[in-house]
Amino acid sequence: MKRELENLVTQMHIGGITYNEAVREFKRRFLLEVLVNHKGNQCKAAKELGMHRNTLSRTMAELEIDPSHIRMGLKRPSRSERVAFEIKQNVRQG
Repeated sequence: MKRELENLVTQMHIGGITYNEAVREFKRRFLLEVLVNHKGNQCKAAKELGMHRNTLSRTMAELEIDPSHIRMGLKRPSRSERVAFEIKQNVRQG
């Protein structure tokens, strides 16, 4: 993991990413990972992150993370969407 991080930092530096941009993107991705892991539950995510739920909420607003998008992304597709997906898969295989 350390080597991967070093490579990523090198690529970001070469790419001209500023420190503030790098920190912001890391925070955003890290919070999204934890939130998705807890199915958008901010109380559980905040507890895992070791921060108050209000702090998490404020940080999400600063990073432009919309909690409704997290929950929407986790919802099971409707039956009609699942059937359409299955039909597409069968067409590709057949």
